[in-house]
Amino acid sequence: MIVGLALALACAVATSVSFLLKHRGAVLASPVRVRHPLRSAVDLFRSRWFAVGWIVAVGAWLLHVGALALAPLSIVQAVLSGGLVFLAVFAERFFGFKLGRRQWAGVIVTAAGLAVIGLTSGPDDADPPGHALAALIAIECGVVVASAAVAVISTHHRVSPAAQGLLLGAAAGALFGVSDIAIKFLTDAVEDGVLKLISPWTGAALVASVGAFYASARGLQLGPGVEVIALTSVAANLIAIVGGILVFRDPIGTGPLEIGGRMLAFGLVIVGAALMPAPMRATRAASP
Repeated sequence: MIVGLALALACAVATSVSFLLKHRGAVLASPVRVRHPLRSAVDLFRSRWFAVGWIVAVGAWLLHVGALALAPLSIVQAVLSGGLVFLAVFAERFFGFKLGRRQWAGVIVTAAGLAVIGLTSGPDDADPPGHALAALIAIECGVVVASAAVAVISTHHRVSPAAQGLLLGAAAGALFGVSDIAIKFLTDAVEDGVLKLISPWTGAALVASVGAFYASARGLQLGPGVEVIALTSVAANLIAIVGGILVFRDPIGTGPLEIGGRMLAFGLVIVGAALMPAPMRATRAASP
């Protein structure tokens, strides 16, 4: 359990760095085009910043898989929520972004809310009682459809580029959450043999990851970087935490106080996310 939490913390740091690197690279690349996915991917990877960010993201993904294999999904996502704080610090210190008091408040409130959601669990969370297949199917399919709908809405001519970037960031985060749920299912199933990886949920994880890759890259090109990254992280964490509760039966609490605390924490996440979309600007131009 402790090793799983340590891996999750390392993943949170690596994920924040990877997103900031990918943002710097994405804004220097040609616009991502849905009709030309391969060409768009090649253009993205031609930017060394994006390529390095993607490599760091792969390392973060491996850390995440390790954490999911050793700890409950909701607990892992609660630790990953701390990545929002790392994101804010790294963005200001090393990537030239300036965050105001409102943005810092949003980051801290959101991270605190996500942490409370994940940590207000009973002592038996380390050994969750199986999974609910119906909930797994419903969440995976429902979130994929909803994410696709959000991505389509973002292309409406009345939606500003900044808003489009935020919508695509949220859609990408939701798809990352779908992938996390599928991966958690697979890490549990693989204990019965490697052949368990031949599963529709492996396909679900791959499809969601590819969709998130393009949505995230285009969102980073259009929207304000830190806001897009933060909303992506919030969406991914919320979907994964809900998946932990509904699919893997992570306890929502053992009494009114714990249950009420979690409901309040969900409110904090919503408030914090609402605070983050405010004017941000890069204090220096990104160099190629």
